[in-house]
Amino acid sequence: MGLADLGFALAKPFLHKMDAEQAHGLTISSLKAGFGGGRGITTSAALETKLFGLTFPNPVGLAPGFDKNAEVPDAMLGQGFGFVEIGTVTPKPQSGNAKPRLFRLVEDQAVINRMGFNNDGQRAALLRLEARRNKGGIVGVNIGANKDSSDRIADYVSGIATFRDVATYVTINISSPNTPGLRNMQGREELLKLLSALNAKRKSTLPMFLKIAPDLNEADLQDVVDVCGIEAVDAVIVSNTTISRPVLISAHASQMGGLSGKPLFDLSTRQLALFHKMTSGKIPLIGVGGISDVETAWAKIRAGASLIQLYSALVYHGPSLVSDICAGLERKLAANGFTNLSEAIGR
Repeated sequence: MGLADLGFALAKPFLHKMDAEQAHGLTISSLKAGFGGGRGITTSAALETKLFGLTFPNPVGLAPGFDKNAEVPDAMLGQGFGFVEIGTVTPKPQSGNAKPRLFRLVEDQAVINRMGFNNDGQRAALLRLEARRNKGGIVGVNIGANKDSSDRIADYVSGIATFRDVATYVTINISSPNTPGLRNMQGREELLKLLSALNAKRKSTLPMFLKIAPDLNEADLQDVVDVCGIEAVDAVIVSNTTISRPVLISAHASQMGGLSGKPLFDLSTRQLALFHKMTSGKIPLIGVGGISDVETAWAKIRAGASLIQLYSALVYHGPSLVSDICAGLERKLAANGFTNLSEAIGR
């Protein structure tokens, strides 16, 4: 057991007695102070993935929401992640929705949040990313619109303009259920306007991803496929949290907000497989939702994901989950006669 794993094992009972958001804040503060250790980025020839002109040392990324303000990207890369995505960041700082707004569903190994894009704003994140510019590692920026914005497309254009020189890639988050009306931007006409404006602003060398909701019906998903085409975005992230509610047993099951964690796995993986089928695998996909072990990670890859992301599972399994998944994926590849992860995608 490494120092990070031992620290998590000792801290977990204490953290889980605290309010979820307070515990998260304490975790960020501890990482900023240098606590938590880490084993460094996990590297593997079998897991190395080349996409968008980038080389991902392994396919396991940290999903946004953990490091909203770019405070600890390097500390999280040090936990083994192949890449880290910070955010969601909006042009202006905003406090988000009223507290409490983050809930652990321990019995379901899930989380419900209605955070509402609480963050320090673009300028604060930009300064932190500029300060780490020469440290290496793949760090993406997830951008959003302010709740009170009168022009949400302009907010996303601002995000591209602000971060295009410091981000390894940028993700367009129009699928959070916690900003009223935001998911409407996934519709055909609104999405076409948004992506056209963003492609006119971004550098040709800056990869741009689109993050979609798991709750889209097949017709709506086809609209996203049609608008994205082959070149409008470099990848699609499937998926954000869900507003649907499978059977849950936790006392917090009735809380409003987006559900993530283990109960999201089936829905998000079906959407991933469907998107992969609709595009004949021509648009790279990043699989998110319910990944908690090597089996769920492997299922995402076989369903069409070139990369994967997780966050909620860290609450229950700790940082050793990253290296455990990477080691397990290497075993899966060998057992199936594959020499590199790319051979298993969508199989």
